[in-house]
Amino acid sequence: MPTAFDPTRVPHLNGPFAPVTDEVDAVDLTVVGELPEALDGVYLRNGPNPRFTPVGSYLYPLDGDGMVHGVWLSGGRARYRNRFVRTEAMRAEERAGRALWGGLESLILPDASEVGEDLADTFKPLPDINVVRHAGRLLALAESDCPYRLAPGLDTLGRETFDGRLPAGITAHPKTDPVTGELAAFCYALEPPYLTWSLIGPDGTVRRGPTPVAGVDEPRMIHDMALTAHYLVLVLAPAFFTLDEALRGGSFLHWRPERGTRLALIPRDGGPVRWAEDEAFWLWHTVNAYERPGDGHVVLDYVQWPELSLGARHERRSAPGAAHGLTRAVVDPVAGTVRRTRLDDARVELPRIDDRVLSRPHDRLAVAAGSGRARDLLPGEYDALRFYEVGGPEIAAVSWDAGDLAVGEPVFAPEPGTRDSARGWWLTFATDRTDGSSRLLVLSAADPGSGPVAEVRVPVRVPLGLHGSWLPTEE
Repeated sequence: MPTAFDPTRVPHLNGPFAPVTDEVDAVDLTVVGELPEALDGVYLRNGPNPRFTPVGSYLYPLDGDGMVHGVWLSGGRARYRNRFVRTEAMRAEERAGRALWGGLESLILPDASEVGEDLADTFKPLPDINVVRHAGRLLALAESDCPYRLAPGLDTLGRETFDGRLPAGITAHPKTDPVTGELAAFCYALEPPYLTWSLIGPDGTVRRGPTPVAGVDEPRMIHDMALTAHYLVLVLAPAFFTLDEALRGGSFLHWRPERGTRLALIPRDGGPVRWAEDEAFWLWHTVNAYERPGDGHVVLDYVQWPELSLGARHERRSAPGAAHGLTRAVVDPVAGTVRRTRLDDARVELPRIDDRVLSRPHDRLAVAAGSGRARDLLPGEYDALRFYEVGGPEIAAVSWDAGDLAVGEPVFAPEPGTRDSARGWWLTFATDRTDGSSRLLVLSAADPGSGPVAEVRVPVRVPLGLHGSWLPTEE
């Protein structure tokens, strides 16, 4: 086992990212301000949270066990619960009392004497990125692997293969069409077929099983996707897996900008894939996509990076003039061309919209952002929220400076009984850097720049994490 790895020197294992190990239940949480009575549901958020001190390596945001944090809101009151996503591998580590698998870069795999024949020499499942609900299933999602199904109280029920139809799993960012209720997903792999896509009906049955994407002959990393009324939209940046090199002690991911970035429009009816070619760029997250009325061009909003960034390796890519920021790409499906326009150069990530307009034109979005103050922020660390109106001829933006708070992804909770994306609230967890205390922030979508209308004090620190959902109470 390598001895050079020192977890205390890994920024993403310390400070606001430091993992917590206690599973906590708390009721009647303290509320500063006044919770809107109309908020009736649960805000859930998943994120990397190692159960035991990591060994070998730790690469944020891909490594780490999943932990889901939930705040239930109803009648102006709040309660909290957090639970680990207990995979078979985590249960084996809990029996051993220590980490048995190393991080992705170290490729430390336990043998049968440590974990038994079924788990020996296997990669550890990492359902630590997202949590969504579809067809009554609550799913903790991994980076191209099987999700894990959770009970309403967040206890782990087991691996979800969708009745055996999706044995390889899906990736962490499937998209639900709010019009049809259909869930679209993709999955990449290290062996052929390197990229597949699937459709799951609103009742949870698989309508289209894993379908290979023609023209993909090498393993690439693709984190997110977008959906339109007729297409799955995938951005294939030149981030290639090199497992053979990793086994020889090299890197398992290589950035090859000379290969450029390809955009795939995959017809949801199974028709031929339409490709567009562009210069190299990377994206972690899409905002949304839709088909433009009149010419049928596909509009994709996303956060652009000049190259793949992992951990703390590329901390300063948001310097003035760098190719980073909120971006719009317009793809001509017939000509196979792409035209990109920068919408904003601010340091932003984790974009979200009102999920009820996914795959159709959106007019508002929110992101986690850097305030622009001198604070030295790590990748994945933000001290402001930024809100955009993009439906008109001009882009309007307003920010809320979080001060000493480190904030996460903003998620929209609509006001019941209205379809207006300006009527509702933005929710996010935040942690105070000065004392480690955490709270759930509630900002009015009508005036988000004024800051929270309510803060729910959480009884434990919530490490900075990744993605979540607002799930209104089901009738």
